[in-house]
Amino acid sequence: MLIAIGLAMDSFAVCVGKGMCRQRFYPWRSIKIAAVFGLFQGLMPFVGYALGISFASWIRNFDHWLAFFILSIIGAKMICESFSVQPDGECLACDCQEDRVVDWKKVAVLAFATSIDAMATGLVFVSYPGTISTATITIGVVTLLFAFSGIFIGVRFGRRLRLNIEMLGGIILITIGVKILLEHLLNGAG
Repeated sequence: MLIAIGLAMDSFAVCVGKGMCRQRFYPWRSIKIAAVFGLFQGLMPFVGYALGISFASWIRNFDHWLAFFILSIIGAKMICESFSVQPDGECLACDCQEDRVVDWKKVAVLAFATSIDAMATGLVFVSYPGTISTATITIGVVTLLFAFSGIFIGVRFGRRLRLNIEMLGGIILITIGVKILLEHLLNGAG
C-alpha cells in the first residue's frame, strides 16, 4: 500500500495541475481520465517484473532521464502556452477547452510519463512472485483514486485561487521531472 501511495503521488500532482484548468467537474469524465493514470501506473510495475532483472537493470539506467525529459518538455510547453492567454481571460492554446473535448493522447502521454519510474518498482516484486497481481491491482486502484481526487481538487479550488493555471501546471510537471531525476542521481543510480 505504501508503494502504491508513493507511486500515485506524481499522478495526483499532475491531475491537480490539469484539473485547475477545467471550467467544471465532470465525474464520469474524471473517472475515465483517472482510470488511464491508474492503468499505466498499475501496469508499469508488472512490465518491470515481467521483463526481469536483466532488462530492468538496463532500463533503470535511463528511466529517470526519460521521465525528466518528457515531463520537462510538456511542462515547458505549458509554460509557453500560459503567455498566449487573451487579456479577457479566454484561453486559446491551453487545455481549458478540454471541458468540451478531452485530448486523450495528452492524457496517455502524461500517464506514461508519470509511470515510467514505476517500471523499476517491479523489481521489488521479483523476489515475491506471488504478490505481483495484488500489487498491480492495488497500485492501479490507489492511483485511480488519487488521480480522481486530484482532478476534483484542481477543478474546485484552482479557479478560486486565480493563478496562471497553465503556468502552474507546467511548473508542477517540471518539478516532478526534476524530483524523479534527483532521486535517482542522489541515490547513486546514475
